[in-house]
Amino acid sequence: MAFVSIYTVGRLAHPYDHPASREFYDVGQRVMRQAYVAGHLIEEFSSDGVSLPEEGDGSGYPVLTLTVWNSLQSLYRFTYAGKHSQALRNRNKWMEPDDGKRSSYVVWWTEKVKDVSWEEAFTRYHYYLEHQATPFAFDLKKAFDESGKLCILK
Repeated sequence: MAFVSIYTVGRLAHPYDHPASREFYDVGQRVMRQAYVAGHLIEEFSSDGVSLPEEGDGSGYPVLTLTVWNSLQSLYRFTYAGKHSQALRNRNKWMEPDDGKRSSYVVWWTEKVKDVSWEEAFTRYHYYLEHQATPFAFDLKKAFDESGKLCILK
């Protein structure tokens, strides 16, 4: 059984200790709790001590996430429903404006949760920026199933 990994990258518009940034983290904790309770989130990797790769340009304060999910469909549903969907709608309160030049995330399949790492996340993200969506690294708009075939998420 394969799992789905997702790496996200963004920049807070305010310092980490600013009230808006603290609200972002409070909401984020509730969002992640919902994911764990639903049983779809398998692993969440700490970003403590992880440096933002050079592709993450911008002037704000970096926020990185790396998680593993039990299925692509559960990741998609979680992303666009419930507390996470509300957080996405409020993104402009917390994050730097998106210039449209870079993706804020990349998705890929993995056979073993223990094989997922920050180094792999950065490699997949860089590959995605260079080549766009392929079975190696993709987004939720142009997704691939475990066998590498394009799939439509609903």
